[in-house]
Amino acid sequence: MNVALCQMNSGEDVEANRGQAAELLGEAANGGADLAALPEVWTYMGSARRHREVAEPIPGPTTEWLSSLAGKRSMWVLGGSVLEAGDDGAVFNTSLLFDRSGELVATYRKIHLFDVDLQGQPPIRESFTYSPGEDVVTAQTEFGVAGLSVCYDVRFPELYRALVARGAELVFVPSAFTFETGKDHWDVLIRARAIESQAFVLAPAQWGTWGPPGQNRRCFGNSLAVDPWGRVLARAPDGVGVTFAHLDLEELGRVRERLPALRHRRLGPAT
Repeated sequence: MNVALCQMNSGEDVEANRGQAAELLGEAANGGADLAALPEVWTYMGSARRHREVAEPIPGPTTEWLSSLAGKRSMWVLGGSVLEAGDDGAVFNTSLLFDRSGELVATYRKIHLFDVDLQGQPPIRESFTYSPGEDVVTAQTEFGVAGLSVCYDVRFPELYRALVARGAELVFVPSAFTFETGKDHWDVLIRARAIESQAFVLAPAQWGTWGPPGQNRRCFGNSLAVDPWGRVLARAPDGVGVTFAHLDLEELGRVRERLPALRHRRLGPAT
């Protein structure tokens, strides 16, 4: 299975972001990717005051665009995450998975919201504009069962245990990880989720500065593809671009057979 991680530097211009995504997805398809993955909130990174303005229903213009592209290119597409306009003015950070025909096969609303105070930058309060999701989401694909998550979710291993309990063999973590946390935590967390889940993990990421000047908003980048043993198969360099990786799907079975940790669990099924 050939995968492509599309690393972006999204900003406030939704159409410019879509143009950047189109270029990267085109490069992924031309490079023979079976699946291409976009990062978190790739359609818009800017002031939270505009979240409700730029949010779209699902289905809507962005999902239709991604569906059309996936179908034309006959390529699975992880639509990273987009701002979804829900009922009663709610906004969700929502991840989307499309199959080769362009069908939307999975929709996941980010469960864990990033409310933190990081040194050297203004507080981050996702809960001020986002509503949390509630559902654990997996989807059957031609590559096996895929589990969906988004960015800050990666700090909550119980979600990934729940995904594995539902059969997940490939896990997505589209992200816009901050540079401050990413330089110390990104690799450790992504590899840990792969090791404990004995699953492939694909983590396409945002890279570079964003937001108003002087606020020191910066994403870590380093999009990763990691195998079930925790080995890094591919890492994106700094900058906007596409990073390819080959997943040997038979390796998952070999790892789970050699080290049957998932069969040794004694604390019962995940909720």
